[in-house]
Amino acid sequence: MPLSDIEIAREAKMRPIEEVAAKIGISRDQLLQYGPYKAKLSLDAVKEIGKRKPGKLVLVTAINPTPAGEGKTTTTVGLGDGLNAIGKKAIICLREPSLGPCFGVKGGAAGGGYAQIVPMEDINLHFTGDFHAIAAANNLLAAMLDNHIYWGNELGIDVRRVTWKRVVDMNDRALRQITNSLGGPGNGYPREDGFDIVVASEVMAIFCLATDLDDLARRLGNIIVARTRDKKPIRAKDLSADGAMTVLLRDALMPNLVQTLEGNPAFVHGGPFANIAHGCNTVMATQTGLRLGEYTVTEAGFGADLGAEKFLDIKCRKAGLAPDAVVIVATVRALKMHGGVAKDQLGKEDLAALRKGFANLERHLQNLAKFGVPAVVAINKFIADTQAEHDLIKELCAGVGSKAILCSHWADGSKGTIELAHEVVRIAESGEAKYKPLYADELPLVEKVRTIAKEIYRAEDISMDQKVKDLFKEFTDGGFGNYPVCIAKTQYSFSTDPNAKGAPTGHTLNVRDVRLSAGAEFIVVVCGEIMTMPGLPKVPSANSIKLNAQGQIEGLF
Repeated sequence: MPLSDIEIAREAKMRPIEEVAAKIGISRDQLLQYGPYKAKLSLDAVKEIGKRKPGKLVLVTAINPTPAGEGKTTTTVGLGDGLNAIGKKAIICLREPSLGPCFGVKGGAAGGGYAQIVPMEDINLHFTGDFHAIAAANNLLAAMLDNHIYWGNELGIDVRRVTWKRVVDMNDRALRQITNSLGGPGNGYPREDGFDIVVASEVMAIFCLATDLDDLARRLGNIIVARTRDKKPIRAKDLSADGAMTVLLRDALMPNLVQTLEGNPAFVHGGPFANIAHGCNTVMATQTGLRLGEYTVTEAGFGADLGAEKFLDIKCRKAGLAPDAVVIVATVRALKMHGGVAKDQLGKEDLAALRKGFANLERHLQNLAKFGVPAVVAINKFIADTQAEHDLIKELCAGVGSKAILCSHWADGSKGTIELAHEVVRIAESGEAKYKPLYADELPLVEKVRTIAKEIYRAEDISMDQKVKDLFKEFTDGGFGNYPVCIAKTQYSFSTDPNAKGAPTGHTLNVRDVRLSAGAEFIVVVCGEIMTMPGLPKVPSANSIKLNAQGQIEGLF
């Protein structure tokens, strides 16, 4: 029986983190160590490193996710190890896992098999406490908002127009909608409220887009938490909350350094929702990685229609980044699901379904070309795959002018990504990349949404009611018209219907709501049903997680 991810990780002989840091020129006095195998890089070091010339940036994205699994993070880790194996100084940049999915059903976010980052248990659980700090900053703002109302409401906040929610890093559907301040006058004014999961907080999005402490403080101060009766916005700085929030986040803003199973450096920092926020690790970690290595390999959340689009239209635009190559991950299993095969039938060879499901991968390749970034396909190998299925994917990719490379990093580590690493280097050093965002800053907000809907999702058009139209006008009149738009929709399809697999066309993108993230500096456009507080499944992963007689964690993947 093959070893589980946690058993593989536990067998690894990790290097002291100062040795991993030394490989990329970081000295021990630039680290704030959290035990022997994880550390934060000091903000002074980040500032000094930021003066150096950047290396090459590689983005890893994927087809639309399915229950069959794609292995995007595993491929990111495997490619980073592969690049190091061929003599390139490569650094990996990933998001931090959320406790909610770890104890729910989705699992962790530290890779898998022999393409993992370690210490696996630490990374998937409390790690260095960043998410706790983000939750504390978010909830401090909520407490100060309610406290201001309690002590006379000098700003004239309309309690019906309070939009700021509290957060907890757990899947807890009971907290989605609540009534707070019950129990009499001493507890405040009762009002409807609710909780989001930490990764859905605007504080998380701000944390991941901030370039330094000053930028973090500025963005936090600009968060709009409520409005007055005449709809004047109330910001965090109006409540004098931004200073204390920044203090809570000061240490968290330092990038976290860990290692792969092969001892290569990885920054794991930040983790916003990809189907609500922009779904990328921090700008600070990415910029630091670029200046410490020849190659920085990072990933975007979910499929390329959400994750890569937001990476390219939001993160790159805001941070001045430009990827030199893109890797799009696909599996035989997932493509067959997009071709109509049920999950329990995926073990059987089905070339017809594979050919049909290829439409999903082809569309993602076409979309990435619109950003001027060259892409290579990584076929993440599964045991049940057949040679004929691998050959068909390669043939179909070649037919649309792309190259597909079989990768076995889950089983073989860096040895399974050598060919992919060489191809990434070839693309990155060829100068083929001519990155450009999909739309201009000055394009009206509604037209930005329509552009994404038509160009990326292949929708016929967009639709919205008068309330949403009025909000777009209100945001434009308020000076936010130049912001990028961040589409919140299902990750499972190009459309808003999660069951519409493959490459659907002719659908309409219905805009249900629009929300201003004034601190993160983007407009969230809600399409279809999106939850900002997940619930646990009938049998959550938490049921199986425990300590064994040796005090080791069991059941964590």
